[in-house]
Amino acid sequence: MSRPSLFACEDPAQWRRVYDQYWEVVEAKSAVKGKTSGKLLPLEKWFQEELPTLISSRSDRYVTRSELVKLMEWKLTRGTFRPRLQQLVASNGEETVERCSRRAFALLPDARAAIAELSSLKAVGPATASAVLAAGCPEHAAFMSDEGVGSVPGLTPIQYTAKHYDLYLGSMVQRTTELNKVDGERDWTPHRAELCLWAWAVAGRLQLPLLVDLGGGDGRQSPETDADKRPTKKRKTK
Repeated sequence: MSRPSLFACEDPAQWRRVYDQYWEVVEAKSAVKGKTSGKLLPLEKWFQEELPTLISSRSDRYVTRSELVKLMEWKLTRGTFRPRLQQLVASNGEETVERCSRRAFALLPDARAAIAELSSLKAVGPATASAVLAAGCPEHAAFMSDEGVGSVPGLTPIQYTAKHYDLYLGSMVQRTTELNKVDGERDWTPHRAELCLWAWAVAGRLQLPLLVDLGGGDGRQSPETDADKRPTKKRKTK
């Protein structure tokens, strides 16, 4: 019996229950033994709380070279760790990073143009570019995580291309628009939706008892996404 999909759920109360347990899932994943064990939680707090504040405090939104390097570390720790990408992204010049990211934020809400601008930086592809935009403008962008993209019908196998990101973001915008129509708080953004999809998928892999039941029963099992069921294979730089 297939498990239910959070992305297909139209009840904002269910989404909010998952969102409220986001940090519990992060802590659980951070506790899993591995090369990056223990690093995820502090990096996650930096990306979700500190970096957005830093970006929004500037008259023109942008990220610094050191912030981009740390963002890459966060992305690789949250997903698949690839040290070589950290070295490559660090080779970008300070002025280049600030100028490029400033232009990218100025291009929003044209996410395609903003992604293209950021992708001109070394070691920055659509996934990393989407993380930069999500940190600074969560209402216009969602991080291109495996869990997020793999939760959207029709988007697997995942392709780390600008076109694939367009399809993903379009679906995320549509879903959050629909949630905001029926949720009195109207605070759903593509970025927040991705957090929920990531937590739902990771909780499923770690067999965590999320207190959400989308398909009947006791709610102690989380659904698999298409991303969970894909065989592991080598991927190109994101």
